Amino acid sequence: MNTTIVIYGSSTGTCEAIAEKIASKLGCQALNVQDLTADVVAANNNLILGTSTWGAGELQDDWYDGLKTLQSADLSDKTIALFGCGDCASYSDTFVGGIGQLYHGIKDCGAKFIGSVDTDGYDFDDSEAVVGGKFIGLPLDDINEDDKTDARIENWLSAIIPEL
Repeated sequence: MNTTIVIYGSSTGTCEAIAEKIASKLGCQALNVQDLTADVVAANNNLILGTSTWGAGELQDDWYDGLKTLQSADLSDKTIALFGCGDCASYSDTFVGGIGQLYHGIKDCGAKFIGSVDTDGYDFDDSEAVVGGKFIGLPLDDINEDDKTDARIENWLSAIIPEL
């Protein structure tokens, strides 16, 4: 596996805990997006990006500066996988919209995106994170479906590890 880093934005600690779990399973570092620099991006071939979703499908606050860092970096030789936290019961119409915000902010950067997830098995009405009929990354609802989180992470990692 090439050099990999998990970068997360978390306000309540949920996305941070998930990022650390993913990083542990991959044997790499989890980094708060507040600490993201161009040097971190340059030093890693694989970027696993995670965000919680706030309000009407918005990115976690710390990601706005992180997104600018990514947009100004050369991502053409990078592989990117996305994951995010949301609440499918209270915010069914903007479920994990933060993943969509990340994707749409960097989709034209030339990176290879991996880790799309089928929408089957998820209960939601709409999501900006659905692209081409699939989630563009791993959606997790650790509030209402915490019993599914570990299995979803395992299945997703099994799918993306060969591409890292």
